[in-house]
Amino acid sequence: MSYEQITYEADGAVAILTLNRPEKLNAWTYTMRKEMHDAISRANADAAIGAIIVTGAGRGFCAGADMDATFKARISGDDVAGKDVAGGIDWVAFVRESKPLIAAVNGAAVGVGLSQILSFDVIVAAKSAKLAVPFVKVGVVPELASSHFLVQRMGFGRASEFALTGRFMLGEEAATVGLVDRAVEQDKVLDTAREIADAIAANPDRHLRWAKHLLSQNGSETDLSLVQRREQDLLAEAYESPEHKEAVDAFLNKRKPVFR
Repeated sequence: MSYEQITYEADGAVAILTLNRPEKLNAWTYTMRKEMHDAISRANADAAIGAIIVTGAGRGFCAGADMDATFKARISGDDVAGKDVAGGIDWVAFVRESKPLIAAVNGAAVGVGLSQILSFDVIVAAKSAKLAVPFVKVGVVPELASSHFLVQRMGFGRASEFALTGRFMLGEEAATVGLVDRAVEQDKVLDTAREIADAIAANPDRHLRWAKHLLSQNGSETDLSLVQRREQDLLAEAYESPEHKEAVDAFLNKRKPVFR
């Protein structure tokens, strides 16, 4: 499909998706959601792609939902059937089943602009980026499993304070409390994300997906016997994979493995 509100670029083994409504700080719309789903699916289907970066055009990453196109339309009684934030898609499952996703948060990430990336594998933010989940301030509640991932990333107390006040937090503080994984200077955000993406993309696709699957399943699992069974089941498959044989041969012959 052609895109109106994002751009898609394949650069080597990395796909770069850019939210492209800079005049509105890349405010989220139903169209943007549909295009993001299509673009990530496109990268997933491309054997040459090993990792995906999502960033924003201009000064912002994603300043939340476009009020006119979303909340106002719903209140006005416009036809928004199927146009909830997920649009019939299990966004979190889709993200966790996709190739590794890195968010390059170059500016404001607010509301859905932040909640949609909390399930990503890595979040890199500008130290000056403003982040918030001010759902209570607009009379709604957290979505896209953000009430889970905020606690996972920040801990219960910090997540509660952040969600219940709806306050803004700068990227530098966000890295300190674990909301984002790295905070860097504004002009280093995309470069840092690219370094991480390249390092990830050097690894074999299905093993990356298996590792993501285990992290998704086991991250909140308290039954450690079950955790180990899941790992052993996938480890048995991994031992039989051509990628494992390639890695061992490369190590023994002192060369770099070729997975892609």
